[in-house]
Amino acid sequence: MHIVADIEARILSGELQVGERLPSEAEIGRMFGVSTRSVREALQVLETKGLVRRKHGERAEVVRDDVREFMDSLVASVGALFAKDADYLVQAMDVRRMIEVDVIGRLAAGESALASSVMAALDVMRQSVTNNDFARFTEADAAFHRALVQSLGNEILSSLHGNLHTLIAGVIKVSSRVPRKTLKEGLSEHEQILSLVASGDIEGARVAMREHIINSTAYLEQAIRKSKGVE
Repeated sequence: MHIVADIEARILSGELQVGERLPSEAEIGRMFGVSTRSVREALQVLETKGLVRRKHGERAEVVRDDVREFMDSLVASVGALFAKDADYLVQAMDVRRMIEVDVIGRLAAGESALASSVMAALDVMRQSVTNNDFARFTEADAAFHRALVQSLGNEILSSLHGNLHTLIAGVIKVSSRVPRKTLKEGLSEHEQILSLVASGDIEGARVAMREHIINSTAYLEQAIRKSKGVE
């Protein structure tokens, strides 16, 4: 909706400041050549995203201009889709793959040093394999991938990926219903990815990460089919 896109861009650019009131619904309708009903629908979307607040009888007020918080709200709205259809988790995994394949290639190219939290997460994964602790392993797995993205130092990307990964935590719960790789095999995949980064093998690291996430998605799809009674 072009009304949403226009007002959203003006808020995030700082043109519209927090506390500032938007024009009346009738004025906005005239500005964009649409009905007041369309304006109300657009304002509802903006309110859902956390960019404006509406009160009966008052013009909408800008309440947020922080990009990180905006991204948090945006990803949260995606979470609502998960509750309606688990297939959206597969789409989320596809977005995750696009992000992490690019990130791992840039890290292998030496664009940024690995954060210490990457190795810390890997150490916990190793301990979890020894103790056969699935729950702790999956937590460390998520921390490992978050730490890789955070290593680039891009706050917006880290925020988006972090929220996305929180939503995808449901993937692990769902996919645990079906046979999957052993913890030792999972650990080996992560160690291989880091080894390729350390050696500066850009394409090798990208391929390893791509295959790792594609395999995880395959387990997820199998679990979703099982939950729907489709074998």
